[in-house]
Amino acid sequence: MRTGMKPVRSIVLGFFISIFTVPTFSQSISTANGKIELGLGLGPSFFLGDLGGTRGIGMTFIKDLNLPLTKFCKGVYLNFYPAEWIGFRFSANVGQLEAYDSIIKTDGHDETYRKQRNLGFRSNFVEGYVAAEIYPTVILEGDADALQYKFRPYGLMGFGYFHYNPKAQYTDPYGNKKWVELKPLRLEGQGMAEYPTRHEYNLTQPEWVMGGGFKYYIKENMYIGMEILHRKVFTDYVDDVSTKYIDPYYFDVYLTPEQAAQAKQLAYREKYFDPTINRPYIGGQRGDPRENDAYFSAILRVGWRLEGKDYQRQRSKKQLKCPVFF
Repeated sequence: MRTGMKPVRSIVLGFFISIFTVPTFSQSISTANGKIELGLGLGPSFFLGDLGGTRGIGMTFIKDLNLPLTKFCKGVYLNFYPAEWIGFRFSANVGQLEAYDSIIKTDGHDETYRKQRNLGFRSNFVEGYVAAEIYPTVILEGDADALQYKFRPYGLMGFGYFHYNPKAQYTDPYGNKKWVELKPLRLEGQGMAEYPTRHEYNLTQPEWVMGGGFKYYIKENMYIGMEILHRKVFTDYVDDVSTKYIDPYYFDVYLTPEQAAQAKQLAYREKYFDPTINRPYIGGQRGDPRENDAYFSAILRVGWRLEGKDYQRQRSKKQLKCPVFF
């Protein structure tokens, strides 16, 4: 699925410009008064896409989580706070996403087709994003610069890029299993002349980042916290599943013999679920292209304010010094 990159670059550029041209408010938003925090994060991540799910019609977000496939995400954060109520975050994270239809529990109703479909994938990912954080309760604090024992909830929103590479397990004619990359196999006809609306997708995609959490300062210069972070990506092919089955004849036309064998096995897998299934499937639904994929994480965080607990005292001393003229 192709994404227009020029509008995306414009959005990113505008976001960065807005960060560095924030006007001065009552708390003096400027780099001279700014504070910097460095943090680490670790927690579970969950895929939300076409594959997997639970009983009933496939839905978005928490309803279709498969907890046994929980993977972990870890990352680093660099935060700049022009004032205590607002911050700007730069973050990088790595992790893994995974989903399988075979794990669906069924009672023979709406989820039966997804169970029979029997597709699956896994992918490592790397992401980087910039986000704005808002701390609404700071206005209720008597001394916003004194941090120890303070509890601060926050919300955040940002923009970034996400790199992934979906793979599935292939069994060769000798019974050996191996993980193969799905994008080169063009399982839904991406880039084939016979399917002109199905474009090859990029493995690096833009994403919206949104969420919220809290921080608790156990010391003036150290905090612990937790956050829920949701990412909406600009593609429906994180799991390599989006639209309809194609005629497997074209795998022989466009791929090498080895790739064609892999594609025929991984594109349509109902017979591996039940060998008695013998329904026409070419042109039938394989995925749902109406909504792009997403994933989210629940991250435990620990961080340090780099100025330390004497920051305000040191700043006061600097204000008392005689001016220096050049």
